[in-house]
Amino acid sequence: MNEGPLRVGVVGAGPWARLVHAPMLAHHPGTTLAGVWARRPDVATELAEAHGAPGFARLDELLDACDAVAFAVPPDVQAELGVVAARAGKALLLEKPIALDLDGAQRLADAVGAAGVGSQIVLTWRYTAAIRAFLTEVAASAPIGGRGQFVSGTALGGPFATPWRLEHGCLLDLGPHLVDLLDAALGPVVGVRAHGDSTRWLGLLLEHESGVVSEASLSMSSAVHPARAGVEVYTASGVLEVDAAEVAGPGTFVTVVDELIETARGAPHPLDVQRGLHLQRLLDRAGRDLAAR
Repeated sequence: MNEGPLRVGVVGAGPWARLVHAPMLAHHPGTTLAGVWARRPDVATELAEAHGAPGFARLDELLDACDAVAFAVPPDVQAELGVVAARAGKALLLEKPIALDLDGAQRLADAVGAAGVGSQIVLTWRYTAAIRAFLTEVAASAPIGGRGQFVSGTALGGPFATPWRLEHGCLLDLGPHLVDLLDAALGPVVGVRAHGDSTRWLGLLLEHESGVVSEASLSMSSAVHPARAGVEVYTASGVLEVDAAEVAGPGTFVTVVDELIETARGAPHPLDVQRGLHLQRLLDRAGRDLAAR
């Protein structure tokens, strides 16, 4: 890996790449935006040039120019191209979920493991000071159970009402954030039951290795504003809670990049591809349980 700023390429030129990936990598002092590749070269070039970087017509050209790759594409595309990038020896900054299905997630995790490259997932809440303080507080307590919610109007329109989100609903879009946080707070989830409708309102009952259970409510079909999101952990003496709806800010993405630099240099990260695979297994179980009802 070259000395100096970490060279990071962006794959994708949609809303998340425009709003988050390209600016956070172009403006961080420890990284250089090495370029952008997307399936529409004109859009990739437009985004890249807005941040003083080149647009690439071919993915292999982008890979030759960077040390790490940040993905801002649909999960099935990420799973496919992430394998290519890992085999090319690049560290990966992944979005959630890491794939659309469990097979894709397993192939990606296997490729990362075989290549020995670093990986990190942008589970946005987990990079915020508020969530990290909450998890530290919970770790010092004795939970008896918990519950969480993530309710938004994503499916009703706007730049993130994308085909994969509309097809698969809140389970794959919002589910990774909420299941991850409940899992981190209450211990690894070992059992999942689901009821409802992923395109309207979905309920999950999570059984944790610690012996406690938690409940999660998910929807992306309500015009509530701002979104409602957060977790409550109950103990014999009271409740610990965090409002996750507005915890993220510009500093969150500085932290993402700070930690990506260390990940690309070989430091293990708790939110790596194996974490993504764990979450994908839980989402897969929930989807199967829902389909069986």
